[in-house]
Order: sequence, then C-alpha cells, then structure tokens
Amino acid sequence: MSVLDKDRIVKLRDDIHYHNHRYYVLDDPEIPDIEYDRLLRELEALEKKHPELITLDSPTQRVGSEPLSSFSQINHLLPMLSLSNAFEDGEVNDFDRRAREKLGVDKIIYAVEPKLDGLAISLLYENGVLIRGATRGDGVTGEDVTQNVRTIEAIPLRLQGDDYPLKLEVRGEVVMTKSGFDKLNESQRKKGDKVFANPRNAAAGSLRQLDSKITATRPLMFYSYAVGLVEQGSVAHSQSDILLKLKSWGLPISSEVKQVTGVNGCLEYYESIQKKRDALNYDIDGVVYKVDNIEQQKELGFVSRAPRWAIAHKFAAQEEMTTLLGIDVQVGRTGALTPVARLEPVFVGGVTVTNATLHNQDEIDRKDIRVGDTVIVRRAGDVIPEVVSSIKSKRPARTKKYKLPTSCPVCGSEVIRLDDEAIMRCTGGLFCSAQQKEAIKHFISRKAMDVDGLGDKLVEQLVDTNNVKDVSDLYRLDMQTLAGLERMAEKSAQNVINAIEKSKDTTLARFIFALGIRQVGETTAKTLANSFGNLTDLMAANEEKLTAIPDVGPVVADSIAHFFHETHNRTVIDKLIDYGVHWADIKIDEDIHKPLENQTFVVTGTLSDMGRDEAKSALEQLGAKVSGSVSKKTNYVVVGEKPGSKAAKAESLGIEMLDEKAFKIFLQKVQTSR
Repeated sequence: MSVLDKDRIVKLRDDIHYHNHRYYVLDDPEIPDIEYDRLLRELEALEKKHPELITLDSPTQRVGSEPLSSFSQINHLLPMLSLSNAFEDGEVNDFDRRAREKLGVDKIIYAVEPKLDGLAISLLYENGVLIRGATRGDGVTGEDVTQNVRTIEAIPLRLQGDDYPLKLEVRGEVVMTKSGFDKLNESQRKKGDKVFANPRNAAAGSLRQLDSKITATRPLMFYSYAVGLVEQGSVAHSQSDILLKLKSWGLPISSEVKQVTGVNGCLEYYESIQKKRDALNYDIDGVVYKVDNIEQQKELGFVSRAPRWAIAHKFAAQEEMTTLLGIDVQVGRTGALTPVARLEPVFVGGVTVTNATLHNQDEIDRKDIRVGDTVIVRRAGDVIPEVVSSIKSKRPARTKKYKLPTSCPVCGSEVIRLDDEAIMRCTGGLFCSAQQKEAIKHFISRKAMDVDGLGDKLVEQLVDTNNVKDVSDLYRLDMQTLAGLERMAEKSAQNVINAIEKSKDTTLARFIFALGIRQVGETTAKTLANSFGNLTDLMAANEEKLTAIPDVGPVVADSIAHFFHETHNRTVIDKLIDYGVHWADIKIDEDIHKPLENQTFVVTGTLSDMGRDEAKSALEQLGAKVSGSVSKKTNYVVVGEKPGSKAAKAESLGIEMLDEKAFKIFLQKVQTSR
C-alpha cells in the first residue's frame, strides 16, 4: 500500500469534514459544490482502491455533517440517504444498464424531476396533522425545526382528503425563490446584516433560525419528492403515483415532474430542463431519475449510502474557483464605472470564463475581493459571470484592498458617487468618448434640440467615422461629409443640415435638458430655466443655491454642480455657443403671482383640443408641478381619452379628476384670478 495514498485519504477526510462544517453548521460555504464533489469522488476512488482503510467516520459512509447543537436532535424513523451523482451521459447509460441487467428487462419506466437546490426536510404527519419537521442532518439524526417549517405557507398543517395513512413521513426540499432571494439580500444590505451567497444558503440559514418569527418573514417554498415511513395505510405502487397522491393531500410537488421511457427519455428530459433552468424561479443543479415501479425499486435495493434505483444527473458547474489576475474598469454609455475581474481562464457554466463583473465598490468592499485572491466565479445561463466571493484561507501575503479610480479611465474627468446610488459615474457627459453616442442621441431628441432627420443609425455612423466627437461637432457638419455616409443622398443630407441650422434657435429650458445632466429631466430643466433666467448664473450656482430651487434636492443639486464644474463640459458648451446655438434669456419677475404654486398635477390620456405638452406648459406657467405618476401628494389629475391606470389610481386615492372640458374652465378661472 502506498504511504502517499494513505496520507492523501487522511487529508481528504479532514478537508471534507472542514467543508461540511462550514456548509451545514456555519451556513458559510467556502468552496463551490463542484469542488466539494471532486474531493468526495477522489476519496471514493482511493477507498475503493484500499478498502481496508475505510472507516465508519469517513464522509463516504454517511450523507452529511453533524446537526447544529442549538436544535434538539431527532432520529429519523427511516434513514434519509443521498443519491449517487452522474456528471456525464455515459454515467447515466451505465446506471440504466446496471438496473436493466439486475431486473432482467429491456426498458425501464423512470419518474424524472428537477434536482432542487435547497435543504432536505422530513415532515411527519399523524392522523393527517403535521407534528414534526426535521432536517436531514447526517441522514440518521436531524435537527428539530418543527416550529420553523410550520411558518412555511406551502407546507400544509393538515392534509386534505381522508385516505392518507395514519402515520406518514413526507420528504422534500425547502427552497428560496430567486426573486425572494434578491429582495432578502437587498434588505440585509440596507440593515448592514450578512448577505447570503446563494438561494440554497439563504434557505438553509432561514430554516435554522432559532426565532421562528424570522423564518416566517423569509420567502421559502417546499416541494415534496418522496415518502419515508408509512404506517396503517398505503400510498401507491409507483413513484409517479406517489407524487400525485401527495399532491392530492395538499402537498406541493414540482410542476416539472414527468414519466419517461428508457435512458433516452431521461437524457431528453435533462436537455429540456436545462434549457428552461434560468426561467424557473428557484435554483436547480440537475435532474433526478428514479425507477418508477416501487417493486422494482425494492428488487434493486441499496448500496452503502445510496439507492441503486435512483441517480442525480448534475448540470455543468455554475460555480468554479480561479485566480483573480487584475481588475479593469469599464465606462458605460451613461458614465457608470463598472469594475471587471480579469481571471485565470476557468470552465464554468459550459463556457470558458476570463472576465466577470464585480458590480461596484460596495460589493468589492463587502466581499473583500483583492487582486491575487482565489475567487469563486458563478455563471448561470446567459447571465454575465460574477465573482461571488474570495477564499480567505488561500489569500497570498501582502495583498491590498482595491479602490475604484477618482478620475475617468477614458476621458480623465472627475468621478463622483451620488448619495442615492451605489454606482460611481464619470462627470464628463458631453466629452467622454464612452458616452458619445448616447449623449448625442439625447441632445438631438425631440424634447431637447429637436434635430429632425438625424436618427440613431446616422449618429452611430458619424461617431464611428470620427466625424463627430462631441455634440458641438454637429454644427460643423457639411454637405460633403453627410452625403458621403452610407444611405445618405444629397437631398437627405441637405435636410439634416437644415434641421441642424434650425435647432440653433432654441430655448434655455430645452438647452439645459439637452445637456443630459444626470437627474435633470424636462420638468427640472424648465424649473431651472425659470428660476435662473440665464445659463451663466445657473453654471455659477453652488449646491446651496441650487437646493433653494423648488423640486431640486441635494442629489440633483450635487449632479448639476459637478456637471458644470467639469472643465470638459464647459468647453463643449462654449463651442456650441460659438457655433451659433442661442436662446432668449428669461426675465425673472420675483413679484409675479403663481396661483398654482405648491400644487401637483398629473396629465393622462389623450386631450383632443390641446396636446399634453401644451397642457403641461400652461400649468407650469401658473406655478404648478406636473408629475408623471399619481401619489397621495397629487392635487388634480387631468384625464383625456384612454387614460389607463393613472385615472384608476387617482379614483382609489380620492383625488379630484378633471376631464378636458372641466380642465379648460379651471385654467380660465385661475388665469382670470392671476
């Protein structure tokens, strides 16, 4: 016997026990499932080679780890064993061949279902009433979580019907929905509490809460997949019928459960579930094949830790380990800075991954991700790969915490972070090449500079050919340049030139809106124009002066101030004015009476005599705020034809509604009293 093999067996057992403890006891897994499976398979292979070294406490001889000591322990009436795993089609073929040979049949009918990625649970019903819930634990002894499972609405406290056995043990999986998981983690972050690595980890943590009131707040679901002990009654003679019987008694089962014929039916089912995996609202990590006939199950029997009549066919790993080589920063079309991990190439989720998102600075800090770390990378379907966590025990010495740059890596402009956002953004909106196309498209839009005929595809051509580098370059375009572009005839080019020339005569409000300042929409632009009257005073205003303007809060003021503080933006504005863009300044009359000041209106539906824009303008001239949504703070809702949900919400809140005729009368009265 090799001394190296003996030492390796000891090391593998220690490592698996360590990771079992982190997963089952601490609810804080350190490695992905695929790595755990590799360790276990290596140990199984070595013990098969040296059976004399197998011990009773080897991880291959039991299902999981010891239960949490903070819960009372329960001995399962029948052991809750785990399943053998298959990772390739060939292993499924081998499983089917062994079963057919043992049974002496040509084909086997299988019950197939998704392999839910949650926490296995045993529910004991006596006389149809739920009396106990327990986790699987080590398969023989579990944890008493009765009070917690009673809070899960999907688990019936009393069975339906009257044909259930006197004593019935139901086995299934507690899972957390993906949508619920996202909301839970968001809530945890806001409270400064621990966030969960994945829905499975969150489900386990939720079910192990000592306070069942906390469990009751968690979005948990339960799906039954088998029965254990059955006394004084019967269930059914096939796995498929057992599930249907459980469903008839009010116990949830997966809607994806099917019955198939032969190994080809199993593999076809595997492919179909894999395609819809990402659309499911709960995580699965494979599918389970079970010989459907119960008598055939009994004939096939068990090996030491798993039934011979069932196998789990696992999907390609969605999580893997690799090394973080570096962090790059990408600048998006809205100026958002996104840190991207450069990785040692790793095969995960069916593809080779070399880059993964790190989201933002808060996530880097929370996960404590550093260059040089061994990290866990997750990829699910078409979702962009992300770095889930780092493995601190593998961290090299002298690593440093990472901080995003304070200047844009594309244009050098200042980078800021607004109080209500986790994202850091470049302030060079008019100058930054990463934001060129979106900035130009916004600038020429109908409610901004209104350059008719200059569509998105033409903008993209102009930027891609370096004819336009910022919005001011639009006013330098000539016939020759435009006519030389793809699908542009001379007449079309002349129309664009005319539209650009016409746009030079604009209003201060339109120009402010066209600049694309973050948080400054059409209404805020009008408010700023009417409050300052000219661009010079607006650009010179500090945050204190800006926040004194109605509807301009600290976040909006911060965004405006930083935009005009950026030298690159001011340079582009100066060029626009030099090229002839102009407007009439607004005379500010401090004494003018605005009878609708501090009142909020919503305009919805189609107005036949006046457009919605005209109605909004009339209201704003009288001092009103025109909002896009109905709330308790709304004073009036102007209702045209086909108003939609806003009118219904206004009615439910008891807000006064004006049809077009009543609105005109209302305006006349207000204007007369002015």
